[in-house]
Amino acid sequence: MTWLVPLVVLVPLLGAAITLTAARRQRLQIVFASITMVIALAISIALLIAVHQTDQALVIQVGGWAAPFGISLVVDRLSALMVLVTSIVLIAVMAFSIGQGSTDGDGETPVSIFYPTYLVLAAGVYNAFIAGDLFNLYVGFEILLVASFVLITLGGTASRIRAGITYIVVSLVSSLIFLAAIAAIFAAVGTVNFAEIAVRMAELPQEVQLPLHLLLLVGFGIKAALFPLSFWLPDSYPSAPAPVTAVFAGLLTKVGVYAILRSESLLFSKNDISVLLIIVAMLTMVIGILGAVAQAGIRRMLSFTLVSHIGYMIFGIALGTQTGWAATVYYIAHHILVQTALFLVTGLIERIAGTATLTHLGGMLVRSPFVAVLFFIPMLNLGGIPPFSGFIGKLGLFIAGAEGTALSVPQWLVWVGIGIGALTSLLTLYALIRVWSLGFWRSQEEVTGFESPLTSHLEETLDGEVVVERKANSMVMNIATAAMVLVTVCMTIFAGQIYEFASAAAANLTIPEHYIDIVAGTEGTKP
Repeated sequence: MTWLVPLVVLVPLLGAAITLTAARRQRLQIVFASITMVIALAISIALLIAVHQTDQALVIQVGGWAAPFGISLVVDRLSALMVLVTSIVLIAVMAFSIGQGSTDGDGETPVSIFYPTYLVLAAGVYNAFIAGDLFNLYVGFEILLVASFVLITLGGTASRIRAGITYIVVSLVSSLIFLAAIAAIFAAVGTVNFAEIAVRMAELPQEVQLPLHLLLLVGFGIKAALFPLSFWLPDSYPSAPAPVTAVFAGLLTKVGVYAILRSESLLFSKNDISVLLIIVAMLTMVIGILGAVAQAGIRRMLSFTLVSHIGYMIFGIALGTQTGWAATVYYIAHHILVQTALFLVTGLIERIAGTATLTHLGGMLVRSPFVAVLFFIPMLNLGGIPPFSGFIGKLGLFIAGAEGTALSVPQWLVWVGIGIGALTSLLTLYALIRVWSLGFWRSQEEVTGFESPLTSHLEETLDGEVVVERKANSMVMNIATAAMVLVTVCMTIFAGQIYEFASAAAANLTIPEHYIDIVAGTEGTKP
């Protein structure tokens, strides 16, 4: 089954080339893009089944060059889960964009540009998740950067161009820091292969490991939107077209979180910065959610909650235990799906109402009960209401914290983190219930002149938030969004099996020697 590993990257790249050649034939291009993503989903499922059944990572050395000289592509349980979740999100968002394009034309998402770029973005995400060396991971990030800049500026409006400039500048700074970290690590250990770095890094003095560790963390932290490196995200994501915002919010920051988890568990397992990580996690939770409760725009509010919930994942990584990492893996999968669903529902809302700004929004429950249900379910999920996956993930993180850490974090600091996590969950629920109260429960007639403590403190950012013309939602858009919400429900229905898989992935992470041995070729993989 190792031959499937490179296909998960090659298939989207080939699909992008084919769809680009069909630029003047819209329907044919959509067919090519759809077939490509279905094949990628099938490969993702096959990889996850193979890894789980064999209980071993799948490794391929590109070109037959053995590590550390060649490029290693590695799919273990963590990578396989991330690749599968990515495929689900990409298919749902693409279906949404097809429905939007069929209803509106290609003004928002020009087909000749959108689908090839979208498939290139998919290849970049997949490549980042299966990269077995730092430089290939860097290549994955750069593919993401190029594709995401094109997607975020689709339509060419002033707000999108400004957001795109901010995004590209911050991303380039992050890439430069990441590249500097790669150069420094190569100078110190003589390789960029993950397995080789893990072996040689442990032999370096702690005072040498620490600056390398921090430099890499800063590069990944910008991409993951950790505080204080998250300032760019709330201004960049909300201005993009609805399907673009959904895929960005769901996936792109999680690639950074994945890189942090991989580096902490493998590359720097002997260099402990857990106290710093848990402090950053708490600050990310607090600053993110305080920004969310001050927003009038639903997209901008969700962007701030996105930042705050990255803090939960970093909190789990900082614990350094199998229990903590299992909860983190589960929570990453949960958050990718729920955040994507909420942004898709927001896209439906702003088309029906003509706005996604709470000071101008009302009567959605009467206008569209179907959309109200689609928002209500992931709203409760993100807010951590039992029995949804958001509650399960947070509870897993809190239990892991209560059990103690494997690293140097004092237990009192962990308890503070648990308290802040609980408070953040309550404030998340408050922000989302406010959307429900004002946007759905309040009648449209009450909007004009409405005064309430719910709106008196809101920061109204209309630029890029208001849809001037009300538009109908196509059946395809509704089905794609409903399917995404259904997948989030499945995270709850099959929570036992998914959490068990996450625990097995975490168990692999706690024994980095297994990863090192299989990449080095001292353990064979089953075909």
